[in-house]
Order: sequence, then C-alpha cells, then structure tokens
Amino acid sequence: MRPARPLALLVLIALCASLAACSDSHSPRAWAASVCTTLEPWRTEIGSLTTRTQQQMDTATTPGQAKENLMRLFSGAADASEKARAGVVKAGVPDVDGGSQIADGFTGSLAATRDAYAKAESGVEALATAPAQTFYQQVGRVVEQLQSDYQASGLDTSKLSSAELKAAFDEVPECR
Repeated sequence: MRPARPLALLVLIALCASLAACSDSHSPRAWAASVCTTLEPWRTEIGSLTTRTQQQMDTATTPGQAKENLMRLFSGAADASEKARAGVVKAGVPDVDGGSQIADGFTGSLAATRDAYAKAESGVEALATAPAQTFYQQVGRVVEQLQSDYQASGLDTSKLSSAELKAAFDEVPECR
C-alpha cells in the first residue's frame, strides 16, 4: 500500500475547505431564523424611534424642535434599516429554488426602506420652519411620500414563492 502523498493531501484539503467556504447557502429554517433574528431589533428600533418622536412632537413648542425630532427619527430609521439590510446579506442565501432572488428581494426591500427614510430626512431638512403653518403642511407631504415609498418597499414574507421558506418563517421560534 502506497502512503498518501502530502502535497496531494494538502491540495485535497484546500479544495474542500474552499468549496465549503464558498457555500453561503443555508437551509430554509436556518435562513428564516437568521433573517428574523436580524429583523426583530430593526422593528423594535423603528417602533422606539416612532414612539419617542411622537412623545417629543406632543411636547414640541416650535417648528424648529419638530424639525429636529423628525430628522432624528428618519436618520435613526435609515441607519436601523441599513443595519438590518447588512444583517440579511450576512444571512446568505436560502437553499431553495430561487433562493438568490429571494435573498435579493429581502435586501432590496430593506435598501428601499432605508432610502425612503433618508429621503424623508432630506425632505424635512430642506424645509423652512417659518411660517409654522406652511412648515407643518410640508411635513405632511414629506410623511405622505414616506408612507408611499415605505409601502412600495414591500417586505412581506407571506408572498414568498417558496413553500419551504413560507413554512420556515411560520415555524421557527425567531419569527414568532
């Protein structure tokens, strides 16, 4: 029996390691759990920012304070959305038919959400605070546009084209 040649063995080990490293495909359950683990803090942060802003808006006495509060909300929401997008990218690709397109859909949706908040922040930043009535009317328009842009971003797991992923999102504890 001939002993294995060290160079051939090293090449085989390196090849196996590189193939394993290149695979960023994950089972539907693992991918769904990773995505939900990423999205939960994002949802919480958006909710907290919205609640704090609403509380501050209720006590704000000037358009300048309102503008500052809204800019902080939209900036924080854009940052949280980018963090969530990056987390979904790290989750890799679900090992299902069309997995790459599904992963791209999630990251694209979060990028669109991030961009919607950034656009709203820029919109509010550009507003003059006087006269107050005009300022608040224009804020209303910025918020309407944000709502439209946000709805168009469409992060909805109920419309997944993969039965395996739909089941995974319904079953894994991280998504409940």
